[in-house]
Amino acid sequence: MTVTLAHIWRHPVKSHGREQLSEVSLNAGQTMPWDRTWAVAHEGARTDGNEWAPCANFSRGAKAPKLMAINCKLDEATEVVTLSHPDRETVSLHPERDAAQLVDWVRPLMPQDRAQSSHVVRVKDRGLTDTPFPSISIANIATHRAVEAKLDTSLSMQRWRANLWLDGLEAWDEFDWIGKILRIGEVEFAIEERITRCLATTANTETGERDADTLGALKSWGHQDFGIYGVVKNSGTIRHGDKAELT
Repeated sequence: MTVTLAHIWRHPVKSHGREQLSEVSLNAGQTMPWDRTWAVAHEGARTDGNEWAPCANFSRGAKAPKLMAINCKLDEATEVVTLSHPDRETVSLHPERDAAQLVDWVRPLMPQDRAQSSHVVRVKDRGLTDTPFPSISIANIATHRAVEAKLDTSLSMQRWRANLWLDGLEAWDEFDWIGKILRIGEVEFAIEERITRCLATTANTETGERDADTLGALKSWGHQDFGIYGVVKNSGTIRHGDKAELT
């Protein structure tokens, strides 16, 4: 069966919404443009925003599940992000210039017993992905369906916050790609490692409530991993429907 690129997603503000694309131009050795460009640091963060920092410094779905129900839309020309959530009014703002407004908007979504959102950071020339190297996350629709079958329930693929989704594979095929080169359309990716998952995936992306034991399902296969990290080897544009294959 032909393997194709089924979905492309970006997350302009880390853990604060997602946006679907039909195509994206990638640059060698860089994260996806406008993916995790900004991150909301919490009051206990140990980062000044001058360089990449681990996800523990930021407000995220693992600690604040209601964040998982945020959707967004980015205007690249103005860098204005429109955020929506079922429990909040829709708002349009610039994550840095209007950082105080963003923190105020998200405050009701944060658990009171967790470090509260404090300020917004942006690192020059890369997105604040979960890896110290500039990664793009790739997931397999068949593996998602395997998790659904294990839990006997329908799950949104957006629980996994992947950038690229591939269709036409067998479940777990992607784990055999570590150390190999995957070509999607005109772009090659060096597959680096599996993605170990956290509590963010247990939250419903429509309600922000934890309602599925995704981690328990993964552990039934002897691990806590879903998806893989790739690094862009050459610049180019990928599009919905592009063919994907190992080279």
